[in-house]
Amino acid sequence: MAGPVSLATVFPGLVWAMAALALVQVARRAALWRAGASAPVAWLDGLAKLPRRYLVDVHHVVARDAYASRMHAVVAGGLLAASVLTAVAILPPLGGSAPYWILVALAFGVTAAGSLLVGARRYPRRTPRLSAGRFQILPVLLVAYALGGTVTALALASGGGGPLAPLDLALAAAGALHLVAHPRPGRFAGRPDTALQPLDLAAPRLGAAIPADFTWNRLLSYDACVSCGRCETACPAFAAGQPLNPKRLIQDLVAGLSAAEPAYAGAPYPGGRAAAGARGPLARLIGPDARIHPDTLWSCTTCRACVEECPMMIEHVDAVVALRRHETLERGALPEKAVAPVTELRQAGDPGGRPLPARTDFAAGLDLPLIAGRESTDVLLWLGEGAYDLRYGRTLRALVRLLREAGVDFAVLGPEERDTGDLARRLGDEATFQDLARTNAATLARHRFRRIVTSDPHALHALRNEYPAFGARYLVVHHTAFLLELIRAGRLKPGRLTDRAVTYHDPCYLARYNGETEAPRAVLDAIGLTRVEMARSGRRAMCCGGGGGAPVSDIPGERRIPDLRMAQAAETGAGTVAVACPSCTAMLEGVTDRRAEIRDVAELLLEAVEAGR
Repeated sequence: MAGPVSLATVFPGLVWAMAALALVQVARRAALWRAGASAPVAWLDGLAKLPRRYLVDVHHVVARDAYASRMHAVVAGGLLAASVLTAVAILPPLGGSAPYWILVALAFGVTAAGSLLVGARRYPRRTPRLSAGRFQILPVLLVAYALGGTVTALALASGGGGPLAPLDLALAAAGALHLVAHPRPGRFAGRPDTALQPLDLAAPRLGAAIPADFTWNRLLSYDACVSCGRCETACPAFAAGQPLNPKRLIQDLVAGLSAAEPAYAGAPYPGGRAAAGARGPLARLIGPDARIHPDTLWSCTTCRACVEECPMMIEHVDAVVALRRHETLERGALPEKAVAPVTELRQAGDPGGRPLPARTDFAAGLDLPLIAGRESTDVLLWLGEGAYDLRYGRTLRALVRLLREAGVDFAVLGPEERDTGDLARRLGDEATFQDLARTNAATLARHRFRRIVTSDPHALHALRNEYPAFGARYLVVHHTAFLLELIRAGRLKPGRLTDRAVTYHDPCYLARYNGETEAPRAVLDAIGLTRVEMARSGRRAMCCGGGGGAPVSDIPGERRIPDLRMAQAAETGAGTVAVACPSCTAMLEGVTDRRAEIRDVAELLLEAVEAGR
């Protein structure tokens, strides 16, 4: 039987061997990642920031699920501490210390406790959002590693020998590497990093059609998926029974890279569409007979709920748009109902093909000032696509009246304003988006203004976050934030509307894309409304179904996304749903059996101002 000195050498040595084996496995997988396109990575900066990215950013997402948070803290903390402590015990002074091995045993004991928490989510009944298959053995491997390590460490502490448990659990090296080489490092800087990257329209292939079209670090990020199912639970399309499951989508991208990938064992795409087709770096990804059906691709509302909930920080929406770009630009394979609005955008600068001067028709009788012919203005009011809609025209009229009430120096572009191109970009028509972006930037360069105010979060996002890539940088403010500023400055003096309850619906492109959740609520609070939150609110709110071109893609499902959202609003008992986006207004007002009225924050504020006179 080996003596304690010998075992104290062998045990840490096995941990080092396990780490080496993990590196070999990562190297094998890295050979597949290298099939992807090149991508610049700031390695030193990423490595320096890895502890914060893991301990702060990742844990911030994990902590939203209290059980998962406790489980993650115990099992990950114990596993890391036990493995590191054992590895460094190869040094003779530590390997011969009984108190040190007791500390190691405690760390393994913590890992064992965490392993039981992991197992409780899979046995005797698996939590529905979790994938089965190879993931079912995870608790067993954790328990084997933890108990084997505990027994061995205690044996070493007591000066005896003992059997070694199987040490077959690899270190999560790929996960850490993904955080270091993340394709969006800006998202770890405490601000939203949500702008799509411009596409080089002169590239030999536009968008992504095969796994090798993605950059290598994006392929790495898809491998980091642990199939926890949080994205699946958050996805509005999945909830509505449309053929999209973001977890399955990522796993199909992983499986598409290698024929050796184990079979997927989680919830399928709704509608029974099974993945098929060839695998490999050069295998086609999209098609009725490929791994990803086109309807799956076009079901996405680009709301980023999946991205918001992913503890591995995977960028699902970037993958969807990359695939859409190829379908649209290379194959001309837009959904049938999306062809007309995209064509009108290309030809007329408006998805409805409406005359640009008609954008200001909503303001009949309001004497809307045009910026043309003026030397400058403090605020340029960007009207957006909603200006053509009769319903949202009421919101814009309310906003204009509030600006006049507050004495704001403002003007509009009028017939010079074209669509920002948001719809075209989300549908993959990058060429049309870039053309509109440059045209609008040239128009804005002819005028002098201090900032842009808009009531359309989609326009806000494009102007604030995506136009800078084309040399167009502006101070862009959402109308709720600007109205709050006017209230706090005493330029608007609203009365109190204390006789009703209201629940606020967060637009995806305002809350998740731009991090603005407080200003609309502060305005509602300032006018005395009783505000009741929905179960899903803020950056975790459910989409209305109006983003990403979904209304024109029109992929059928078992239910409608806005019906689901209005059902969540009804649970609050509020008689009014406050909104702050023309798309949300249209989608939620389209729910036929709703009991609550839909009112924009500006409309409610105007009512309060008039009541306070």
